[in-house]
Amino acid sequence: MRKKWVALFAFAATGILGVGLWSNANREVTEARPIEGASNGKINWLRDFTPTPVAGTLNENPYLAAGANGTMHGDGGQSDTHPAAGPFGGNLEVRSRRAGNGLPRQCSTFVYRSDGKPVVMCGGLSGFRMVLLDPTTLEALAHYDLPIRPSSFEALVKRDMGIMMGDSSGGAYMFLDNKDRLVFANSEWVVQRLDATQTDGKWAFKVDKEWDLKPYVPANCLSWNNWFPKGECDKITTVMPDHQGRYWWTTRNGRLGTLDPNTGKVAVIQLKNEEIQNALAMDSRAVYVLSDHAQYAFTAGAAGRPMQLWRSAYDRGTARKIGSINQGSGTTPTLLGSQWITFADNADGRINIVVLKRGDGSRVCTVPVFSEAASATDNSMIGWGRSIILENNAGFKSAHEQTDWGAIAGGVVRVDVRADESGCDTVWTSPLKVPSVVPKLSAASGIAYFYSFDLVKDADGHPTQQWSIVGLDFKTGKQVIKIPTGVGRFFDNNWASMSIAPNGDFYAGMLGGLVQVRRTQK
Repeated sequence: MRKKWVALFAFAATGILGVGLWSNANREVTEARPIEGASNGKINWLRDFTPTPVAGTLNENPYLAAGANGTMHGDGGQSDTHPAAGPFGGNLEVRSRRAGNGLPRQCSTFVYRSDGKPVVMCGGLSGFRMVLLDPTTLEALAHYDLPIRPSSFEALVKRDMGIMMGDSSGGAYMFLDNKDRLVFANSEWVVQRLDATQTDGKWAFKVDKEWDLKPYVPANCLSWNNWFPKGECDKITTVMPDHQGRYWWTTRNGRLGTLDPNTGKVAVIQLKNEEIQNALAMDSRAVYVLSDHAQYAFTAGAAGRPMQLWRSAYDRGTARKIGSINQGSGTTPTLLGSQWITFADNADGRINIVVLKRGDGSRVCTVPVFSEAASATDNSMIGWGRSIILENNAGFKSAHEQTDWGAIAGGVVRVDVRADESGCDTVWTSPLKVPSVVPKLSAASGIAYFYSFDLVKDADGHPTQQWSIVGLDFKTGKQVIKIPTGVGRFFDNNWASMSIAPNGDFYAGMLGGLVQVRRTQK
């Protein structure tokens, strides 16, 4: 009997120790600790280049944070353009913040409150985490943990990180509203609205309001308490407000719904046999939804039910490509000017940049880009004025899976819509290798920023990657600045976004946390 109790005590102690170690490794440390492997390389910039503003306008949404501060892609039109000046010259400093405390945690999405503080989404195996940062010290002022995603649990069980990397649900497509509140759908099918407040000098997130969507979305997923699921497992991928303040939401398996945040009323339809993996774009006339088969425009009909205005099918190819999340477009639809919408298709051979008229979905142009059999993208394009800038992700899987770095084809292209809508023209191309970043344009500087790498050897002589933020001239595509960030896996961007804060601070998500580039402080 004594041996039995000793064994039970030892088992319990081991369990408590394991929980304690997990909790410690998973906690968010307040102080900023640098990511290991920071670069000591010099910043190189083109001395005869003068940053010059580029004309264009944001698609303002009255229910989003002002400017380009409310979503992963900036504004309601998903332009991936920021009005602020981006980093240029040698008077810059590069700092990093390691996320979490031992368990891998990658920061991916950046939005900015009206007081200038960034709110960052940092994902990990245990779930996504929302972090409020002090931009001066990079200290975590507050954080809020979301539950583990079903895909993360499945990836652990099946030992396949590709399952997790192929899932865009769980909070990545969050938005910051016009009252500095964070809105997202967590992995338990609940839309939450968080408010960050300061009391007695301490910041904390609190749930302002939440809405359970499980009655509308099948939730029979593999989990710790459901080892043998027998029904449909669908996941909410994005939530966005329209110009009337109504929340629109989508799921992986093609469900499109609305939620009235005042009454809680929900309406939903489903695009049969279609997937929705990317964010939504909005203007005052419509909500634009891009599935793996077609580009749609919707409006809210009676009782908020989504009502289709038009549908435009595109070439989705015959298979999913390396560098894409599914067999369909990898881009979030981008509003261009006052009348166009653009996205990339998934055509075999070479993908195309497609431009449609927002009024009726009629096609303006289809432009093939990149090289034959080495053409794919899973990141949204920059859209500004009449110009589209797109990167090539062909050959890249993820930081967890990539072994052949020579397979990354590379390439960036700029395509402009003709003013008379008679077609589109390729303005320039660049051979820059951009495996996976959500790029950004600084409208004030006329520089488009990407994340690239050079193959180098580490201290032990093993091959690895030297990562850098690279800026291309909007007008010519010529490289004008290169800012080394770090060496090795933890500085791999791994499909995360970059962002420019209103004050010009530049942020980039890394597998190990985040990097900030700012003007050298006196």
